[in-house]
Amino acid sequence: MAGKGCSLCGKPAVIRLFDPERRLCADHLLADCAERVGAALEGRIAPGDRVAVGLSGGKDSRLLLILLHRLLASSEGVHLVAITIDEGIAGYREETMEAAAELTSRLGVDHRILSFSRLFGADLDALLTNRVEQGCTVCGVLRRRALEVGAADAHATVIATGHNLDDEAQSVLMNLLRGDLPRMVLDTSGGLPECFIPRIKPLSILSEKEITVCLMVMGEFVDLPECPYAGGALRGEVREILANLEFRYPGTMRRLISSRDQVRDIVGAIPRQGEIQRCLQCGGTASGEICSVCRVLERSDISSGTMIDERDTDAIDR
Repeated sequence: MAGKGCSLCGKPAVIRLFDPERRLCADHLLADCAERVGAALEGRIAPGDRVAVGLSGGKDSRLLLILLHRLLASSEGVHLVAITIDEGIAGYREETMEAAAELTSRLGVDHRILSFSRLFGADLDALLTNRVEQGCTVCGVLRRRALEVGAADAHATVIATGHNLDDEAQSVLMNLLRGDLPRMVLDTSGGLPECFIPRIKPLSILSEKEITVCLMVMGEFVDLPECPYAGGALRGEVREILANLEFRYPGTMRRLISSRDQVRDIVGAIPRQGEIQRCLQCGGTASGEICSVCRVLERSDISSGTMIDERDTDAIDR
């Protein structure tokens, strides 16, 4: 980037973007990202909404809360509540929770913390005894339920998560590799009456690189440790593949998501695989008699030798 100026004003550029190709200085990058996130929010949040923001403390959810706090400041009656899930991961979660608490305190945002221990009777470290290889899957299943519980307790009408462009592209490729067209096409962002609170992903139009640089020029980047359970799941391999392809062929991830959207337009609405029903054990939503949360907590996968399906969740740590 040395010697290259901003495409809009000529000031020193901090990032080079594609589709369209341009270089942006710090001010124009922040304005560009805020404008695109603002456009993504149009029609998704109404006056009087209570927005539950999943706040892990990591970079994605950090930028999400900052932008929502700024963009929705003038929205009539819109209230933000940040929800942090404490999975109980020794040597990791403490730092991210401190970062989340500092940010919410500074912004004046209501902050609620829910722990696996309180909700499920044990922390993640204990739940993963003898099945560490299933860390991301087990954590994702339980964290998704915990966020739903926290949002319901906060009387939220919308849940916002920090999934970015990279995450969305990874999910598309994972579903293609599995041959899972229904899951790729299905879009549950609108929620289901009396089952799910509608979810939005305002950062899904921003790449991980854009998010990182935005936080750095804002002075909001916090160097935090990586989850010790990350990297073992299929998503970790897909992330590496896509990162390499994006470097060699810029725009790969956006084109992948565009292809998914075109398939959705062609296929249209498709029926779910099975009716949404109530779990016989906990009363939560389920696609069968027993929900994925109860299957995780029963550890039936260990005794039977059957792995919990990683597709049970997309609630990766943001």
